[in-house]
Amino acid sequence: MPDRETMPSAPAPEVSERAAALPQEALKIASGYAFSGPALQLGALLWDGRCLPDAQIRVPLAMLNRHGLVAGATGTGKTKTLQLIAEQLSAQGVPVFLADIKGDLSGIAAPGRPDARVEGRAKDVHQRWTATGFPAEYYALGGIGRGIPVRATVTGFGPLLLSKVLRLNRTQEQSLALIFHYADGKGLELIDLKDLRAVVTFLTSDEGRQELKTIGGLSAATAGVILRSLTAFEAQGASGFFGEPEFDTAELLRTGEDGRGIVSVLELSAVQDRPQLFSTFLMWLLADLFHDLPELGDADKPRLVFFLDEAHLLFDDASEAFLESITQTVRLIRSKGVGVFFVTQTPKDVPADVLAQLGNRVQHALRAFTPDDQKALNATVKTFPKSPYDLEEVLTGLGTGEAVVTVLSEKGAPTPVAATRLRAPESLMGPVGEEALERAVRESPLYERYARAVDRESAYERLTGGRGGRGAKGPDEMREATAPVEEERPSAVEQVVGSGVFKSLARSVGTQIGREITRSLFGTARRSGRRRR
Repeated sequence: MPDRETMPSAPAPEVSERAAALPQEALKIASGYAFSGPALQLGALLWDGRCLPDAQIRVPLAMLNRHGLVAGATGTGKTKTLQLIAEQLSAQGVPVFLADIKGDLSGIAAPGRPDARVEGRAKDVHQRWTATGFPAEYYALGGIGRGIPVRATVTGFGPLLLSKVLRLNRTQEQSLALIFHYADGKGLELIDLKDLRAVVTFLTSDEGRQELKTIGGLSAATAGVILRSLTAFEAQGASGFFGEPEFDTAELLRTGEDGRGIVSVLELSAVQDRPQLFSTFLMWLLADLFHDLPELGDADKPRLVFFLDEAHLLFDDASEAFLESITQTVRLIRSKGVGVFFVTQTPKDVPADVLAQLGNRVQHALRAFTPDDQKALNATVKTFPKSPYDLEEVLTGLGTGEAVVTVLSEKGAPTPVAATRLRAPESLMGPVGEEALERAVRESPLYERYARAVDRESAYERLTGGRGGRGAKGPDEMREATAPVEEERPSAVEQVVGSGVFKSLARSVGTQIGREITRSLFGTARRSGRRRR
């Protein structure tokens, strides 16, 4: 159950009598964080070289869907800040998604270990620290690593995200979208990479060149480039990330039996060498949530808070269409109750249009050892509201576990800038043991649903005759061979369902059929009939 430190705070519309004795500037800052509703406790105010525990720095729970940024140099405490916020969200019944780049966030499920540093920090900020573990599920991208496998079908992933992973240019990206459109129209389900490769191979073959001519704007040369990129991508071992069963992002919205939000930890340490892949997969999860969740409007708390670590990887070499889709997703998903926090080193890693959507900021220390570092520091200072602090000096002088904070108040206005000594997480600050992690994964109710990959008949088998020894057939031949008889007078929907491809879809658990594939934003497929909690 929620502990006393993470329960909704008592109404505090005014600062306490003890806080009233603070220096005038510190009192003004503290007053900006005296919220009346439920709030997360971040830490205590730092002013004039002292920690003032009577001036508590907080963030309203209802404002966590207004997105945020956690930034700072390596080693300044960003990961512990994520852990601190995730714990309190869970205690308040809000599910959390954490991308675990370094592999040390799995400890959130285990009670922390008290030591001199934890006790000292708790005393400094007036925190009644209690060792507490929180409900967690562990996932692994494509099953590489320890966790429940997270996969996506190629159809569901969509052409825009796949283009980012394949490092295609703008022209090639548009051409890949045409190939997806062709496959959608012909009823060729793209489950894994070999399905997409089979479609492109068919279109560039002697048999399929006539089909290629029906796809306006797609040249044989560009299709060949896409085919080579796909082949190289598969050779790098990427096949395991695409396939079935496709992960249902509704799993991220669950709460435990005790009412606490489940913390979904996606282990990415095993795929650190493929940053383009895992960062784009994180965006797919967010885009899928955006497509399927209903509007929530203003609520007392978020439906989910999603932390995107190593956020700069999303924007490196991104096309204009990709950046526009990220901006639109971030702008609109908050109305569906989802808060997104970008985690990176400096605000300049995030495009200005995206940065403008972020209402909450926790800025850890920055270093200024080089001219480029100094330029980044100056740019960061300019992104903060006017403040009595010398922010350039403060940001370079912050210790580990200290940060400059500004959030949105309950009225939606920015709070005063506050240098803050952050609280200590109450769960284990480090990874849990391998045996405990393996046991947690095996005992999860989701393990049987996603553990075993399924390779059913799809575009590859249809186009290559890969099963049953049959020869390859073109898309139109397949449709004709499985068309319903005219006497049955089937509807348009029945004609689609009656095709061989869609009959094979019916054998896949959880796959929706009998509807046209529609795509929006990132070009991901919308599957409106999937399970939603």
